[in-house]
Amino acid sequence: MTDHKPIFAGIQGDHNQYQNSEILLQSIPYDGTSTWRKGADKGFKAFLDASENMEIYDIETDSEVYQKGVHILDPILEDSSPEVVFEAVYQNTKKLLKTDKFLTFFGGEHSISIGIIKAFYEAHPEITILQLDAHTDLRPEFHGSAYNHACAVHDASKNANLVQVGIRSMDSSELPYLDRRKCYFAEDMYGTTDWVEDSLSKITGKVYITLDLDVFDPSIMPSTGTPEPGGLLWNTMIQYLRKVFEQKNVLGFDIVELAPIEGLQGPDFLAAKLYYKMLSYKFENS
Repeated sequence: MTDHKPIFAGIQGDHNQYQNSEILLQSIPYDGTSTWRKGADKGFKAFLDASENMEIYDIETDSEVYQKGVHILDPILEDSSPEVVFEAVYQNTKKLLKTDKFLTFFGGEHSISIGIIKAFYEAHPEITILQLDAHTDLRPEFHGSAYNHACAVHDASKNANLVQVGIRSMDSSELPYLDRRKCYFAEDMYGTTDWVEDSLSKITGKVYITLDLDVFDPSIMPSTGTPEPGGLLWNTMIQYLRKVFEQKNVLGFDIVELAPIEGLQGPDFLAAKLYYKMLSYKFENS
């Protein structure tokens, strides 16, 4: 019965049907390789619950982007191994790229992005992968797998133009894979806005955004697998994202690593509001 299918923002209507929607939302509730706080597999439900309590008029863009239609696809529930999850996500994304929809994804942990990103850079070889994250995630393998959350953008670093923003934690084994010219450490971003234009100059015309919620400071986003101190605050993030959407052609994005904390709804609401903001920026002039 269609009544039981999840609905973004809780708003019933024909705009959410596949044929009418301009936006697809694919959930991938996989949390198989996370190494500290578990719970990212429960992030999508918390995100949807929060979205039902969100104002749907966006002041900044003077729009109600939900009217463009957000069709929620059946979740990818594969969890037998990181390798099998990667393949399932990769093949699914290749199919989705053949549609005329704007593609959005919600984790799950950050390993779910590996297959998505591969499908995107194969379809658009000139694309930039913009990673907003506390961690570099450049390990070639971790705990015996190249598809671990700690390896989320290693493949992208070899096959696409990777720009990393908000980084404040890494392992020394990742240093050989780090391009310091395109990595913006949170410590260097603090108290200045020079990084904004400099990073934008490194991003090509087409971009895919992979956003790990631990890019935010844990004072506003504690509900992640690894909440790192010293992260971005809300207004800094949305001001930057608006510039990215205004100046570049964003082809899709994912939001990952929401691990809900019982009784603490603020971070869930932040994730829902962030998703809605990104859509509002994408469709602002359409």
